[in-house]
Amino acid sequence: MNRTHIPGIIAMAAVVVASNILVQFLFGQWLTWGAFTYPFAFLVTDVMNRVYGAGPARKVVVAGFVVGVICSLIGTQIMLQGDGYTYPAVTLRIALGSGLAFLTAQLVDIAVFDRLRDGSWWRAPLASTLVGSSLDTAIFFTIAFSAVLTGLEPSNDVSWATEALPLLGAGPMVPLWVSLGFADWLVKLSLALVALLPFRIIVGALIPRTT
Repeated sequence: MNRTHIPGIIAMAAVVVASNILVQFLFGQWLTWGAFTYPFAFLVTDVMNRVYGAGPARKVVVAGFVVGVICSLIGTQIMLQGDGYTYPAVTLRIALGSGLAFLTAQLVDIAVFDRLRDGSWWRAPLASTLVGSSLDTAIFFTIAFSAVLTGLEPSNDVSWATEALPLLGAGPMVPLWVSLGFADWLVKLSLALVALLPFRIIVGALIPRTT
């Protein structure tokens, strides 16, 4: 890989590692701190796509995926204790959901961005991030917590996530994991808008160096 792509790989790896650590700490009732760092993976992908093209962007995504897999493997070996039980920091379903969601969402992000790259500067990063973020949330929370997929890891009790509660504490009755996913999705949508400014600044700083 070209040495100019290394900062992108490092940035993606940093986002993935930080998110894997921060996802263990709650922010309020419906979110973890990881919800505020993970969306910046889309910023890294979009900057790479705009400046270097879809090919290098995919390589950065693959590098991030590998880092995520390593983090998940390490997490499955770390045992935690609570309520008299010993359990892994990362379950098989969470590892599967995280990996598949990341890879699928990021590759779709790249495809959408590439299709829209000739439009207004903000359209490609905004549309691709919105589509990618929606896919990421749907895939991860469904695989990790849906009762329909209990067969993926029968020994993993996710009954706490399937308890019916009002959506975000005030809406219709839904499984808890749906509220967690919905809150996560709202954060991603908000950060997709916020990320447009750093996207514009970073791309403006890098493109002159590549021409």
